[in-house]
Amino acid sequence: MPTDLPNLLTLSRIAAVPLLVALVALRTPWGDVAACIVFSAAAITDYYDGKIARERQIVSGFGRMLDPIADKLLVGAALMVMAGSDRLTDWTLYPAIVILLREILVSGLREYLAGLRIGLPVSRLAKWKTGFQMGALGTLLAGDSAAAVLHLSFLPVSLIGEAMLWVAAALTLVTGRNYLVAGLRHAEADSTGRAAEAGHEPAIRP
Repeated sequence: MPTDLPNLLTLSRIAAVPLLVALVALRTPWGDVAACIVFSAAAITDYYDGKIARERQIVSGFGRMLDPIADKLLVGAALMVMAGSDRLTDWTLYPAIVILLREILVSGLREYLAGLRIGLPVSRLAKWKTGFQMGALGTLLAGDSAAAVLHLSFLPVSLIGEAMLWVAAALTLVTGRNYLVAGLRHAEADSTGRAAEAGHEPAIRP
């Protein structure tokens, strides 16, 4: 049901997207602090909605459909609003592109495999990728401006976020390749099966 707690947590991630964009658009240090908090809180719900759903055995089709959508909306919005407000340097723009392209690739694979009634399970490495990615984006949203108002200027916050984003991009390439190989394997098996069925079809006689 959409009103189950895990689904409500998932919906809260989607609801956080316009708030996140508005806070970054303020271009103020405290706005950056608030944006980091909103993003981090939304990212944490990604862990708890799945955990609660498994523990309470209330896994639903609605949740399985909406969960990856909410994640991609949150990540995509964070990357685009930072790029649009010149918060991403040339050094961080490239890993951001890699991450966005990987999300599109995996979405396409999931849609194709869903037609074959085949799931694409999340690997352990993909979970590490998500952890680095969410940590990097939260850190970049805070940036050095948030560090200054929180009296943490001694920390190179933006540099830390950039380094984490590159690690996330590297993991993104590895996991994206793994998903692509799995998708191509299933596609080949499907094509072979269809060809075999076509070869055994009886001839149509006049």
